[in-house]
Parts: sequence; structure tokens; C-alpha cells
Amino acid sequence: MRDVMSHRGPDDAGVWLADNTCTALAHRRLAVIDLTAGGHQPMLDKNKDVCIVFNGEIYNYRELRRELEQVGCQFMTTSDTEVILCAYREWGVECLRRFNGMFAFGIYDNTKQHLFLARDRAGEKPLFYAHLSGQLLFASELKALMADPSFPRKMDATALQCYLAYGYVPGDRCILAGVKKLGPGEALLYDVATDRIRTWRYWNLPPPPDGLMLSDEELSEELESILLDAVHLRMIADVPVGVLLSGGIDSSLITAMAARVAAAPVKTFTISFPGHGTFDEGPYAKMVANHFGTDHLELVAEPASVKLLPDLARQYDEPMADSSMVPMYLVSRLVRQHATVALGGDGGDELFGGYPHYSWIQRQEQLRRLVPKPLRAAIGYFASEWMPVGLRGRNHLIGAAADLSMSIAHVNLYFDRAARRRLLAPLLRDGRIPLEEPEQHRQLLCNPAYSELRQASEADFRTTMVDAYLVKVDRASMLASLEVRVPMLDYRLIEFAFGKVPDRLKATASERKVLLRRLARRLLPAALDLTRKQGLSLPLASWLKGEWGLFMRDVLREADHRLFDPGMIRSLLEGQQRGFSNTARLFALTMFELWRREYHVQLPV
Repeated sequence: MRDVMSHRGPDDAGVWLADNTCTALAHRRLAVIDLTAGGHQPMLDKNKDVCIVFNGEIYNYRELRRELEQVGCQFMTTSDTEVILCAYREWGVECLRRFNGMFAFGIYDNTKQHLFLARDRAGEKPLFYAHLSGQLLFASELKALMADPSFPRKMDATALQCYLAYGYVPGDRCILAGVKKLGPGEALLYDVATDRIRTWRYWNLPPPPDGLMLSDEELSEELESILLDAVHLRMIADVPVGVLLSGGIDSSLITAMAARVAAAPVKTFTISFPGHGTFDEGPYAKMVANHFGTDHLELVAEPASVKLLPDLARQYDEPMADSSMVPMYLVSRLVRQHATVALGGDGGDELFGGYPHYSWIQRQEQLRRLVPKPLRAAIGYFASEWMPVGLRGRNHLIGAAADLSMSIAHVNLYFDRAARRRLLAPLLRDGRIPLEEPEQHRQLLCNPAYSELRQASEADFRTTMVDAYLVKVDRASMLASLEVRVPMLDYRLIEFAFGKVPDRLKATASERKVLLRRLARRLLPAALDLTRKQGLSLPLASWLKGEWGLFMRDVLREADHRLFDPGMIRSLLEGQQRGFSNTARLFALTMFELWRREYHVQLPV
């Protein structure tokens, strides 16, 4: 089980068995802090009755170490892992509130016979677990659990439909029935003696700002101060550190902060797609790199070998539909040749109003007040039942037919209810599985007491960011044995963005990332286009005209007809040839089929 995840830790491996022989912990190590044998895991405390396995980093470990030394704690290593152990011995489970980091860890307390699991506030590091037959199994990746031949492999019907709706499996589900994921900001305590589990949240998003607020200038100053410290903390390592630079606002600001605190020129890395218009971020990244004098490397990506897709399907042990996993993996391989740690720019859109749909939702809400509900309902029905899947505007019309929460739920939807009904027709016949409503998952996150922007951004933060974007970054980078750190997801910055920054400084009906852009105008090159929104994306539509298209068509023609309707798949392929926008849907189905072949999961019947 341990060595299935050797890519997450190529530098060292270890196993520990408790005295009662009923508990075992195993670990693969990527050495980043304390490269000596002192950082070996599983790690025992000095009394040898508390043991930890830990994935991630505690960025404020030096501060915590000094605090713990003042109360008598003695340290044998310079590792942040040992700081977690001592913090647990001193403060118990409340130690979580003191950590600033990205982490998933398990601590076994032999004196109490308790297993303590926890995950960081933003959910940067994954943690799967299964409570089966009087056992609790946990791992960073699902494939480690599936390494046991006896582990149940039945597909969860609800998770399948969530995947088809959104292109990922949300955190409260798992593609395998009986498996769960510890959520962001959650902890778990397992009593080995009684076989009982208790979970709780130790952190939540703050409520929106209310009453007296800071001035715009004060907010800008506080943003810069927190971001600078967040970057500074994430550059602490005993290995080379670089920055993933796209030339967008977020990664460029991180580069600016890194250049300010680094003692030597910062290493920056980007991937470019020459000849593919907006997909080519190379020139923008080079402009930023030149401005801050970084040591810049650019990977020119020609159409990558389609042979990457089965490898990525294996790595993403739950199906994942985001095609940007390909450039993410390619640039991770490049970075790993020069650095072990890289800073990424994820999180800025959710925190500071960067997505186009934030403005669109606000404009749509204005129109919703003018168009009678019966007319909107009729338009939505027509769109879902009669407009072809992939026709531009179809999802927007369906979402606009209902209330705000449903509109938010339809953002970036892959297959809406009507499309899922057609696609899953073989499984739905005779009631073998019910037709679920994954849209309700996002709807339930919408608090009607909050503004449209707050509802949409909080839904994105709690779902798409955690379960899609961070999963994409974690699995792709770790496949290359690269650790990616995300300064924008420092919990102080999250609390600042959600608890202090008003909507008007995030996104309006006509402008996005208002506060971040003010900071960017002051710190970044004047010639840099701050209005573009592309990110790390793949020119998939273009690539589908060649080898990739042939490969995906072959995979989909051989898809399990007990699961997906072949007529619907043909319709999607034909629609793509006629100019409909089905590239993302075809990629989603291809990756699902490759994943199903790899892991031989039983159908949900």
C-alpha cells in the first residue's frame, strides 16, 4: 500500500507497528525540511508512545518550536514533523488552531489508543479513509487503499452523477462506495478500543464584513502585508524553491513578493503554447520575469503524447475532467529538474472575485428581476430539452430559469440533468439507479442572507477549488515528486478576503479582482495586461484535430455500454465536428473510461 505512492515520497520510506500489533503507520517521504535521517517517518516522540505520519508543511514551525521550547519541550531534529508531535503533546487536538500550513496527518496515541487525523483549512493536502469491519484505513491517495486486493471496489452512483455534472467528485462523496474524504478544516478521532469515530470542524470561513470597515487604502496595505509574509513563509525550505509563473495577476504578484524576500534571483517556470493565441502565456510570463530579474525557464509544449492520458487517469485515482492536468504535469516535470518546491497561484480567483461568472451572475440577477418566473421557466425547459448539448449559452439559459442558487449550481456544468438522463440511460432503465440531483450539492452551500457574489465565491471555494483545482495541482505535481505551495491559501489571507474585503472590491457586474488589480498596478509591469483571464489551460479543441481526437474517439467507442448510452456519445462526437463546444465533455468521458479500465471498479447496480 505504501509504495503505491512512491511518487509522493521518493527520498525515504518507513513503517511502524504499535505494541498491540493492531495499528500500523506507513510513510513515503519527500525530503524538504531537515534532509537528514532525523526527518524520517513514521516519527515517534521521545517517550515512544505517540507516532505521526505527515504529508505537507507547517510554515510557522520555527515560531511554534520557540514557543514549545519555552514550556520545556526538547527537540532532537530540525523537522516541522517533530513540531507537530510536540504541539500535540502540549496542546492536544487544539494544536490544529496554531498551525499555518498545508497538511494531512495521522497521529496514533498509544497511551489513549486514539488515532487523530486532520487536514489543513483550505484542503490543499488530501486524506481518504474507510471504516470497514472494525478497521480504520487512511491514505493520501485512494489508490493506496485499493492496493489491498480485498478492498471493496463498488462505484458510488451519486458520486458518478456528481462527476458527470461537474467533472470531479465532491468532497462529501467518493467514487468508491464506503470511502470518505476528510474535509478541509476537519479533524477525526478514532477510538481503537471501541471502534468509534468522531469528526468535527476546527475552522470555518468568517462571515462577510459588517459594520465599520477599513478604508480601501488600509485594505490594500493589509493585503500586501499578509501576502508578502505568506510568500516568505512558503519559501522556507532546505531544497531549491521556484515559482510557477503564468503571467496572470496571481502568479505575477507572488513572483513580485518572492523577488522582494529572496536572497538570490528567484527561479520561475512557465509553459507556453506558441501559435495558440490566448492559451500562450509565455510572452506575459517573460515580461514579468524580466521585470523582477528572475531566473526564468519556459517549456514550449507541442501536442503532448496522448500516452500521457492513461498515466494521468491512473494517478487521479478518482476520475478528473480538468484537461489542465496535462500542462500542470508537464510544467511540474520541468520544475522538478531544477527545484523540489514551487509556489503556485491558485486561490486568488475564489478569494478576490476573479472568475467571469461572478460578474455574469450579478448581471443575470438584475435581469431575473425583470423577466417573469413563468417565462424564465419556459426558456429553461426549452434549453434543456431541445437545445443540443454543447451549444453555447445552453447552461446559462437553464440556470437563469430558476433562482440564484440554481444559477450558481449551473456554473461550468458538464452534463445537466437532461443530458445525464440521456447519457446514463442504460443504468436508469428499470430503476437500477435513481437519477440524482448533484446540483443540490452546490445549492445547499448558498446562504440567501449573503450577496450573490459571496454565495457564488463561497460555493467555488468549498467545492470546485478544493475538489477539482487543488486535487489537479496535488496529483499532477506529486506525480513528478514536486511539492507545490499556495500562498493565496494562507488562512490569514482567506479570512481577510472573506471577512474584511467588501464585494465592491472583489467583483462587480463590469469589473473583477478590483482590490488585487489595484495592488498589481502598483507592483507589476505597466505593460502587463491585467484584464485577461486564461490560467494554465490546454488548447484541447486544436489538439483534438490530430492524434488526441483519434485516441479519444477510439476510447469512447469502446466505453462500457452498460454505463453510457452509445447514441449519446455519438451525438457528442458529431456535435463537436459541427462546431459545438463539447471538448470538455468528451475529455471528461475519456478520462472516466480510462480510469474505469485501470481500476476495474464494479458498476453501481
